[in-house]
Amino acid sequence: MKTWSELPEVLSIAGLSQAYREGALTPTALVDMLWQRLESAPAHGVWISRLSLAQMRAYAAALVDKSPDDLPLYGIPFAIKDNIDLVDLPTTAACPAYAYQPEQSAFVVRQLIAAGAIPVGKTNLDQFATGLVGTRSPYGVCRNSFDPAYIAGGSSSGSAVAVATGLASFALGTDTAGSGRVPAAFNNLVGVKPTRGLLSTSGVVPACRSLDCVSIFALTAADAERVLRVANVYDVEDAYNRPDQALPVPPGFAGRFRFGVPKPEQLQFFSDEAAEVLFKEAVAQLVEQGGSAVEVDIQPLLDAAGLLYAGPWLGERYLVAGELLQTNPEALFPVTLGILANGANLSAADAWRAFYRLQELKRQSDALWRQIDVLVTPTTGTIYPIAAVEAEPVELNSRLGYYTNFMNLLDLSAIALPTGFRGNGLPFGITLCAPAFADRALLALAKRRAQSAPHTLGVSQILSTEFSAVDSDDAAGFVRVAVCGAHLSGLPLNPLLTGRGGVLLQSTHTEPSYRLYALPDGKRPGMVRAEPGAAIAVEVWALPIGRYGEFVAEIPSPLGIGSVQLQDGTSVQGFVCEAAAVREALDITDYGGWRAYLARPD
Repeated sequence: MKTWSELPEVLSIAGLSQAYREGALTPTALVDMLWQRLESAPAHGVWISRLSLAQMRAYAAALVDKSPDDLPLYGIPFAIKDNIDLVDLPTTAACPAYAYQPEQSAFVVRQLIAAGAIPVGKTNLDQFATGLVGTRSPYGVCRNSFDPAYIAGGSSSGSAVAVATGLASFALGTDTAGSGRVPAAFNNLVGVKPTRGLLSTSGVVPACRSLDCVSIFALTAADAERVLRVANVYDVEDAYNRPDQALPVPPGFAGRFRFGVPKPEQLQFFSDEAAEVLFKEAVAQLVEQGGSAVEVDIQPLLDAAGLLYAGPWLGERYLVAGELLQTNPEALFPVTLGILANGANLSAADAWRAFYRLQELKRQSDALWRQIDVLVTPTTGTIYPIAAVEAEPVELNSRLGYYTNFMNLLDLSAIALPTGFRGNGLPFGITLCAPAFADRALLALAKRRAQSAPHTLGVSQILSTEFSAVDSDDAAGFVRVAVCGAHLSGLPLNPLLTGRGGVLLQSTHTEPSYRLYALPDGKRPGMVRAEPGAAIAVEVWALPIGRYGEFVAEIPSPLGIGSVQLQDGTSVQGFVCEAAAVREALDITDYGGWRAYLARPD
C-alpha cells in the first residue's frame, strides 16, 4: 500500500480512518504534514492560538499502541472554539483581558481526546460568543473560506473555516442563537446543534448558560454522527447536562417523512433571490427523497426568537462579562459592549414576564410537531460582505438569526446542511429541526440526503457520496403497526400514534385476503381475514416499543391487535376485528379502505 505523501484538500474522518486502517498513514505523519499546511495557510483569521508541533506530536505518540479499531477518532485532528477549555492553551473568549489558563480541558474535549482525536488549536470567535458574523473579535475578522470579502458567520467562525479549508477534520463550536449553524451554512459544512444539554458544557465559557450547546462542524453527517456519539457522555458535574433520552431512529424514517415548510409570507430572504431559488430546490429534493411537504405557521417560533435579545437571557450574558464591563470597558469589542450593557438593567419582573411568554409560545409551537416530523428552513436568508456588516453591525446580525434564534429557547434539536451555491460561488444551506432528543433521527435523514443529493465537502470538489456511508435502519425498539381506520393520518385517532412518537413508514395494502366492515357505531371499521377477500388500504407506523403497550391497552372491543399480511408478503402487527362483531355490520370491502368509504358520495 502506497503511503500518503501529502494531505487531501479536506480531511474527512472516514477518509483518514481508512488510510490508518490500510497502513497508508500514521498519526505522527499526519501531524507533520498538517503542521506544514498550518504554517503556510492563508491568514483567514482562523486561530487565536495553536499547539506547537511538539505538543501535537505528543498527542500522536500517545496513540502508538492503539489502532482505529480501538479508538473511533484515532488520529483525527480537531479544532476547538476559544471559549472551550483545552489544558494546553489559554481560554480567551476573544477577550485578552478575560483570558485564563484552565487546569483541565473541558469535559467534552476530554472525551474526544480519549477517543484518539488530536487537538490542533483554539479558534477565533465573536467576543464572548455574542454575534453571528465572525467580525467582532480583537484577534481580527475571520473571513469566509470561499470569498474573503464575505463574513464567515459566527460566533464559531474560526471553527467552521478550519474544517472547510482542511486544517481540521472536525471542530467544536458553541450554539446559543445560531453560532453552530450559521458558520456551517457560510462555509459549506454540516453543523450539528444538539439537543440542549445533550453534550456537557463543563469547561465552556457561558454565553447564556441555560441555553448554550456545544456544537459540531464536520464535512459530512456521517462524520458529525461519529463525533456526537463519542462526545455524548453524561457529566454528573454539569448541572445542565441531560441524560440522553433519544429513541431509536424509526425504521424507514428517511424513506417517508413529513417535513414542514414555513408559510410563504414567513420566509425571509432579504432580497437574496439566489437563496430563495436554492431553498425551493432543496425542498424539491426532500420531496424526491420521500418527504411530504406541509405548509406550517411558524409565527410562535418567530415570536420566541424575538425574546432572546429582549429578555432575561441578556442578563445571563451580562453575568459572564459584567465585572469586566464595569472595571475595564475598553477591553470589550464596541458592539459586544453595547449588547452586554443592556443586560444590566433587567428586573425580576422583566424576567418572569419573558418566562411566561416563552411558555405560552412553547405550548403553541408544540402543536407543530403533531403535523410534521421535521421542520425545514433556510439556515439564513442571505449572507453579507464584511464591509456591510461593519457598517450595520446590529441590524444585519439580527437578520442572520431570523431562522436560528428560537431553537434553544424552544428546546429543539437541529442540523444545518449544505445545499448548493449561489452564482457568485457562495454556499447556501438549510436547517432541519425537530423536538429535543431527535438528534439521531435528524442525522439519519441527513446521511440519506447526502446520498440522494450529494454536496461538495468544504472548499473541495469532493462529493459527500465518497465518504458518507449510510447505516442500515435501526429497527430495534420499535413495533410496526398497520392501521386501517380512525388512526389513519389526519383522522380523529391519529394523535394516539403521533403523540407517542409514532412515525408513518408507508401507505400500502394488505394481501388480497381481507374484508372490511363499517361497525354499527359508524366511527370505525373492522377488518377480518376471510375468503374471498380483497386488498385493503392501510398505513404502517413505527411505534416506540415503550409506548406500544399503553397504545394496545386503549383499543376497545371488538377490535384488537393481531398479525396482518401486507401485499409485499411481510407480516406486521395490526388492527383486526372479532368475526362475530361483523355479522350485522355493513360490508364496505369494495371501497378498498376506510378513507375511500368516508369520501363516498352521500
